[in-house]
Amino acid sequence: MDYRMTIIIPVFNEIDNLDRIYNTFTDYFSKSKTKSKVLFIDDGSTDNSFEKINEICSKNPDFEFLKFKENCGLSAAIKAGIDHTNTELIGYIDADLQTTPYDFDILLEDIDNHEAVIGYRGKRKDTLSKKIQSLIGNAVRRSLINDGVIDTGCPLKVLHTDAAKKIPFFKGMHRFIPALILLQNGTIKQIKVQHFERIAGTSKFNIFNRLKALHDTFAYRWMRKSYINYDIEKSKIS
Repeated sequence: MDYRMTIIIPVFNEIDNLDRIYNTFTDYFSKSKTKSKVLFIDDGSTDNSFEKINEICSKNPDFEFLKFKENCGLSAAIKAGIDHTNTELIGYIDADLQTTPYDFDILLEDIDNHEAVIGYRGKRKDTLSKKIQSLIGNAVRRSLINDGVIDTGCPLKVLHTDAAKKIPFFKGMHRFIPALILLQNGTIKQIKVQHFERIAGTSKFNIFNRLKALHDTFAYRWMRKSYINYDIEKSKIS
């Protein structure tokens, strides 16, 4: 089938969400003008998530998977998805479905003019403690790198695959995808998207993730100072 977009969904112990993912995406695929498929990345789940993923992929060719031998983390899962994508576009969404695939169509309206179009959550449906952590984290991040990104934690994104494959990867990279696109002189557009309460499963984020994010922000600052960009004016290569 001639797919235009591969939607990466990292999965770590999300067994209670996978049937809903299947039903939601099957409906979305039937309505969207963009032909897309899902690529699950099972990040070493221990709760039978992979068995459910395998079942889904066996009955519907619009769903594919990669399975890690062990838990490697979100950045590794995203990198693996990008490395194994052969469509023009890459979509990204979290398995908790606190954002909705139907909003991909809103992002896709502008993707031809930018390397990436990313969502930001308008009315967040998180717990108060998570909202406070996010506000503080975003404020600290903006003060350190000032990349203009409104909501770095929003998981809904569409990228051109050729730009995504150029992103330099490191642990914690998933927090800096828009900033890394900007670093290679790409352009991004930010669009408000819907946000919902988590219905099933358990959030993987906590205060320790936020502290790790601060460490990763300093790593990005170093990379930004050292990053190499060049434009070739002429060449003669046989």
